Amino acid sequence: MNPATTVLRTGWTRGRIELRQSFTNGADLFSHFLWPGLMVATMFFIRDLPFGSSGLLLGMLALPSILGMNAATGMISMSQQLTADREDGTLLRAKATPHGMPAYLIGKVISVSGSLLADLVIFLVPAMLLVEGLRIGPGSWPTLAWTLALGLVATLPLGAVLGSVFTSARAQGLIQLPFLAVIGISGIFYPITALPEWLQWIAQTFPIYWMGLGMRSALLPDSATAIEIGQSWRHLETVGVLGAWAVLGLLLAPVVLRRMARGESGSTMTARRERALQRVG
Repeated sequence: MNPATTVLRTGWTRGRIELRQSFTNGADLFSHFLWPGLMVATMFFIRDLPFGSSGLLLGMLALPSILGMNAATGMISMSQQLTADREDGTLLRAKATPHGMPAYLIGKVISVSGSLLADLVIFLVPAMLLVEGLRIGPGSWPTLAWTLALGLVATLPLGAVLGSVFTSARAQGLIQLPFLAVIGISGIFYPITALPEWLQWIAQTFPIYWMGLGMRSALLPDSATAIEIGQSWRHLETVGVLGAWAVLGLLLAPVVLRRMARGESGSTMTARRERALQRVG
């Protein structure tokens, strides 16, 4: 059998198994509903709040932005899972099998993407019932699809890079605060035009803002562009910035992952485990 076909088939099988396990495990199932549930609760409290004198409701503006933010969290999930697999020896076992690392990465992309899509649906269905004024129709789905697809390509490789850099699950906490800070300035819960201009420029360098903007362009009426930067959905800029992040991630991820895999051995894994036990002790 062609090696590429073997890798794809093995990765697909691995991803489906991990995805099925995540929806049959109680702890994982709880986490699938916890974050979307919190976001739905947020939508309930802000759904009728007006945004200034624009005539637009804050809940209507926030819903698609939260979709974009949730899609971007795939980067964190990828990073955390790769680091955890590195700690418990899963990566070492994958390295020891023929074509194991490529199959592992394909499987991880499938499982993380599948879980993310399920979480988005869990949030979107009840949120749409709470929020009025959305533009949902045949024209919405293509824009949602390409924004989500390009956003995942822009963020998942970066998650793999971060998961390769951080050697322990505890170190993953270093990612959370910067990620939350970027969310705070990316116009997720409040339009970005309400922020100082210098913060707007910083936010526009990260994928989260553009993923939220793409989602807003799909689900909001054209009148909502009045509160956007440049009073436009800026589709070309969205494709350009997300595409640039995708290229950067796809170039960096293979190099960093190969370097990390070369450094993995039974002795390094044992040393990490002993250091973790010493910290606990």
